[in-house]
Amino acid sequence: MGRLFKLLIFLLVVGFIGLTGYAYVGPYFGADFSAPQGEMRVPVTLDAE
Repeated sequence: MGRLFKLLIFLLVVGFIGLTGYAYVGPYFGADFSAPQGEMRVPVTLDAE
């Protein structure tokens, strides 16, 4: 049971390091993480009495 717990912790740490590395290096390989920018207008009808 202890080995399984250590393996799970190890995988979590490696996954976190991998995600952090991808976030920093990803834009150099064409991954764009920025939100799409643009104005959006949606008409709203209020039903107030």
